[in-house]
Amino acid sequence: MSQDVVSLLQQLVRIPSVNPDNAPGTEQIGEETLAIFLSGWLESIGAEVVLEEIKPGRPNLIARFAPLDGRPRILLGPHLDTVGVGGMTIEPFSGENRDGRIWGRGSSDTKGPMAAMLWALHEHREILADLPVAVDFVAFMGEESGQWGSIDFAKRHGSHYSFALVGEPTSLQVVHVTKGSLWATLRATGKAAHSSQPERGENAILKLTRALDLLDHHLGKKLATFTHPVLGHSTMNVGMIRGGARPNIVPDLAEAEIDIRITPALAAAGGALKLLQETIEFHELPVEIVKPHENPPMDTSADHPMIQALLATDSGTRLAGAPWFSDAAHLSNGGIPSICIGPGSIDQAHTIDEFIDISALEEGADFFYAFIAGLK
Repeated sequence: MSQDVVSLLQQLVRIPSVNPDNAPGTEQIGEETLAIFLSGWLESIGAEVVLEEIKPGRPNLIARFAPLDGRPRILLGPHLDTVGVGGMTIEPFSGENRDGRIWGRGSSDTKGPMAAMLWALHEHREILADLPVAVDFVAFMGEESGQWGSIDFAKRHGSHYSFALVGEPTSLQVVHVTKGSLWATLRATGKAAHSSQPERGENAILKLTRALDLLDHHLGKKLATFTHPVLGHSTMNVGMIRGGARPNIVPDLAEAEIDIRITPALAAAGGALKLLQETIEFHELPVEIVKPHENPPMDTSADHPMIQALLATDSGTRLAGAPWFSDAAHLSNGGIPSICIGPGSIDQAHTIDEFIDISALEEGADFFYAFIAGLK
């Protein structure tokens, strides 16, 4: 089994599927080419495959080995897209086998977990149609930006599924709780003037930075009160700031992009956007919120039978939490209890020299094989 899963991962890495939304660093963008390859591969092992276009040229893939006949149904669900390749110190699409590792963009996040899931399905291809629990393979577009693929899938198909195993590099730990996030732009406006007479203008940069300092203090204190025993507390980061045109012009526009990480307690209290709006209004801060995008946290009960089945699959598998978010949170929010699991380390995700250890990849394939075998 091992060498074949390695070859499969090399094929996946060599098919660029870079998310076009955030500085892709290449003209080889979009998920469609990879989805088409997977469609043929899955059909060759007995699946019925549908591609559902979510954005132009960017589909979800749904592969079923058993009909929708009322039996319990779960899904194995990695994402198709990768982050950009700008600044990488290795050839991003080489899939090179070197030093006991497979190298290239997506090898860890998340084509390694994808290959492990696919190979387990390949090895069980003769029995998948007859299992008492149907196992589908679903690959989502757009996870590395707006998660439109998983959001759409949950709305269209969520009622068919009782559980989702979302492929992410978790070192085969069962990540059942994650933080959500709010990404938003804060905009301050002013009045332009010549810098020799700054009193004739209104400096948008100063307005913004003073507002950010107050937010960091007051909102930061509030966020710290929303805690979780595994995830810690909610946080805010100012990740980007921009404004002005020249040093001799009083700037009339300045913007900052912030990231608030959301614990389940904050979500239950109304969410980060509501708290951000209330704080801005209470302190009369001269900023407006632009293009907010909120991702829910995830808190799937450790008592779920599928989680217990995963823990029983390997003695080294444990429950875990993570400060990041993924498609699993949107599936869970849409009514499908979900977790993240897969071989490889999150420490390698998005790096300039991304890789996965072959031993971890092989362990992942064996893990998913054993898990499916336990569904008989």
